[in-house]
Amino acid sequence: MYSEIPQYGLRAYALLFSRHGSREEFKQSELDWLVGESMKKKIFALLLRSGWIRKTSRTEYKCVKPERVIKGLLEFKVPDIIKTAERDYAFTGLSAIEIWSDYAYIQRGLEKSPYFVKVLEKDLDYWKDFFSRANIPVYVNAGSTIGEYVILVPVKKLHYTKQNGLKVEELKATMAAARSNSIYSYAYEYMKDKYGPAAA
Repeated sequence: MYSEIPQYGLRAYALLFSRHGSREEFKQSELDWLVGESMKKKIFALLLRSGWIRKTSRTEYKCVKPERVIKGLLEFKVPDIIKTAERDYAFTGLSAIEIWSDYAYIQRGLEKSPYFVKVLEKDLDYWKDFFSRANIPVYVNAGSTIGEYVILVPVKKLHYTKQNGLKVEELKATMAAARSNSIYSYAYEYMKDKYGPAAA
């Protein structure tokens, strides 16, 4: 998984890549004459955690190709990351339609990839921090940006079921949302066929 990095990390990566490309190995000592020991450790930890470099041995590293990193910044991470959360959630609206319809309807692309997630009001700060730590932009009720982002929908009570390993709004509510707009008619028909007319 790749994530954005601050400018100091980007400059260090640029230096390492310009010297070694993605084939040559290097050691942390590359930065000895540039920064102090604690900053050097911070830079290498950041680059490793963000996926910009990889470890090849106990003391040696290689740069990941820039084109791989850039493409990786736009990969969909939310479905995997959210499974590690310690609080309850429920994908809702268009995201629930995607999940229940086995992605017969897809609302996302690399350029814009919103996820709609119901969370308890009391857990709002937890969820903001949770997604921020993963470098995923997060908004409350509305918002938009380039790439992947999460719209949190705070509620007082949360009802969900599990589908494909994810917590998602119940099928009846999702079917009602899909039925309400002809844009989602294909997904609605898919779900009706799969789960039976009683689900509608």
